[in-house]
Amino acid sequence: MRELAQQAPQPAPLPASPGLPPLPAQHQQPPAAQPPQPSPAQQLPPAQDRPAPQVQQSPFLRSHQADPLTPLPFHKDALFGAGDQLYPAGPGRRLLARLLDSVLPLAAAGAMAAMVLGDARDHIQRQIDAANEAGVTREIWLVDGTTGGYLAMVLGVFLVAGFLFEALPTALWGRSPGKALCKLRVFDLRSQQKPSFGAAVLRWLVHGVLAVTAIGIVNVLWGLRDRPWRQCWHDKAAGTFVAG
Repeated sequence: MRELAQQAPQPAPLPASPGLPPLPAQHQQPPAAQPPQPSPAQQLPPAQDRPAPQVQQSPFLRSHQADPLTPLPFHKDALFGAGDQLYPAGPGRRLLARLLDSVLPLAAAGAMAAMVLGDARDHIQRQIDAANEAGVTREIWLVDGTTGGYLAMVLGVFLVAGFLFEALPTALWGRSPGKALCKLRVFDLRSQQKPSFGAAVLRWLVHGVLAVTAIGIVNVLWGLRDRPWRQCWHDKAAGTFVAG
């Protein structure tokens, strides 16, 4: 009987009926595991293996980087690259900045002149009175040892004020108060950075010496015609230019 029971055919499983509900989840065969997909960042090659992006550069800019003193067409894109707002400043703003920078030194010199003017006038009057009392005719110099000292004091105050309000700020920050108000800056021609202390002082001294003579007018006119950097003589002496 045991052998017959073992040899009895097993009943075939009933086919699934379309109307029956699906098997529970624990009786369903799990789907085959899918390999993880790499993220977009992982699909890219390493940064060191990727080619660097090619940036189109103007031939004028390449020649300027090779030699900053190479004459270039007067155009801001040719000098500094497209989109850059830094280019040689126009004469109008430069003149306005110069006038603003001259206010404080002239005011300081004027205050000193007002202090010594009375003494200088009294000195000259004493010379005239002495000649009249002696009954002699002689020349009275307006500038002598005494009045020359007063004049040197006025000039010294003017130079010290100019150094403090123009040369020193230019060396420290690349701009004087007047240029800061006009949004201008002084740059070294080769390094494109603020000028050194020596260059800033030389630039200020050359301009001051030329300004007290008629040559100062020629200096300004030279900056109007100079290309491409619009340099005046004091800029050429110091190797600088004004940008804005």
